[in-house]
Amino acid sequence: MRRTLARVAGIFLFALTLLPAHAQGVGESEVSAQTVEQRARALTGKHQWQSLADLLRPVEPRSANLEFLYGTALAHLDRWDEAERAFASGRGKAPADERFPVELAGVAFHFKHYPRAARLLRSALRLDPHDGYANEFLATVYYLEGNLPAALKYWNRVGKPQVADIRQDPPLQVDQALLDRAFVFAPQSQMRLRDYLDTRTRLDGLGIFPQFKVELPARDDGRFDAVLRAQELNGLGNSPWPVAAALAVGLPFQSVRMDAYNLCEKAINFTAFYRWDAQKRRIEAHLSLPLKQHADLRWNFGLELRGENWEVRDSFTGPAPLLGSLNLRREAVRFDLISHASDRLQWSAGGELSHRDFRSVVAGPALTTQLLADGYELKQIARVESVFWRVPERRFSLSGSASSQAARLWSRSPETFEKLSGSLGWNWLPLSQSFDYAMKQTLNAGKTWGTIPFDELTMLGLERDNGLPMRGHIGTRDGKKGSAPLGRDYLLSNWEMDKKLYSNGIVSLQIGPFIDMGTISDSNAVLGSHKWLCDVGGQTKFRVFGRGIAFSYGKDLRTGNNAFYVSILSRAAALE
Repeated sequence: MRRTLARVAGIFLFALTLLPAHAQGVGESEVSAQTVEQRARALTGKHQWQSLADLLRPVEPRSANLEFLYGTALAHLDRWDEAERAFASGRGKAPADERFPVELAGVAFHFKHYPRAARLLRSALRLDPHDGYANEFLATVYYLEGNLPAALKYWNRVGKPQVADIRQDPPLQVDQALLDRAFVFAPQSQMRLRDYLDTRTRLDGLGIFPQFKVELPARDDGRFDAVLRAQELNGLGNSPWPVAAALAVGLPFQSVRMDAYNLCEKAINFTAFYRWDAQKRRIEAHLSLPLKQHADLRWNFGLELRGENWEVRDSFTGPAPLLGSLNLRREAVRFDLISHASDRLQWSAGGELSHRDFRSVVAGPALTTQLLADGYELKQIARVESVFWRVPERRFSLSGSASSQAARLWSRSPETFEKLSGSLGWNWLPLSQSFDYAMKQTLNAGKTWGTIPFDELTMLGLERDNGLPMRGHIGTRDGKKGSAPLGRDYLLSNWEMDKKLYSNGIVSLQIGPFIDMGTISDSNAVLGSHKWLCDVGGQTKFRVFGRGIAFSYGKDLRTGNNAFYVSILSRAAALE
């Protein structure tokens, strides 16, 4: 027992003798680390980068602050790979320090890896949203990528950019006072993202710029010029080629379109369409002009004459019994006041007076007495559109619209009805710099109350006068309309992706898949789809001078029917 106590006492006394020496070693280590950091900061202040790198290279392990100083020295010595490793090591030691993702972004920027630089800077701003340097740096990255909306978002946080002057290159023929009213921002002021987007909306609303872009070339004084670079439509076209392209697109479909733009240099536009197809004749004309020289408000006056043969069937191919047939004659005049004042909210309000009559009727189970009500109809129309959410740095936007049509029909007995419809859609450009890929989806819904005539029914299918496509269902058979599902209430989803194969500013070619899903119902049990429909397939879009056609192949997954179709594309979108 005594021996055990003696041993314990000896070990305790030995430990006491070692403590001062150990404490002295710790103190010397702390003093040494403090001395190295002080010397490193002094060299940093003197910009002696080589001496700083030589000082910190042998230090192991380095603290987060020393890693930052070491990486800074290596970056100034153009030793970028080593600098990246030092900053990455420091970020691992201090993940909440926003300096490291900023400096790593600087390395990526040096190698022109702009998407990686943007990701790192967004990470830094999540740690400190008010970092002025990081905000301006990120704006510069997006500016160099050509994503001006994203650049403006982050420049605006630091009070930039300042616009010195607004000009056009090349000069445009449209009335200068009218064009000036389209610009929401002014010279000698800051360009805000909201003003830029509103300006784009107004320029697009003029209807005379098939392609345009607002650029911000930098000046030597740190400010920018706002330069509008646009293709301007004047008269029938600036050359015979756009007219030839419009004729070439329409003639195979027994139709011709003739448009005249920017008449009297006042953004007055006239469009006319004529189709002489014996089964579905149509004449349509529209006159659009500014309201009292306002760039954000326009009148639109329209005329439409239709003479169409319909055969209502439940399929465009194979055995499909006739459910009813008729010849529709319809005449309509319409006016609208349209506002393009804001990117966030656009609206229109107007009315339509129409007359219809039905001839050569074979009633069948589909055509009830109520659907065959002819006579005059007066309709009030209102529509609103809005961009709900926009993420410029992701090149993503979410938008929607809603419309109301309230009408009264004077037939054998006066009838009234109300149609409400809405849409919600998103657009996404997945790549940070190019337009090579584009993806979008649109959800459409509609509901009808009251008694409507036959020509107010909705169709889900491919037909050149129809705006609700199911690309595995063709709306005509033997040239006559009526072979796609018809009804009053509908839900429809259209998803598609386009891959640009070629573009030179005049000719463009895109290809991609699509998925359509929808259903339509009606109080008449013979009409409607009776179940959800799903079509899948692919399409190719070909454009010349903004006019073009789409070749599509769709497969109806319920019936197995294959649908090959050629449709006329609307004019290419004008916005960037």
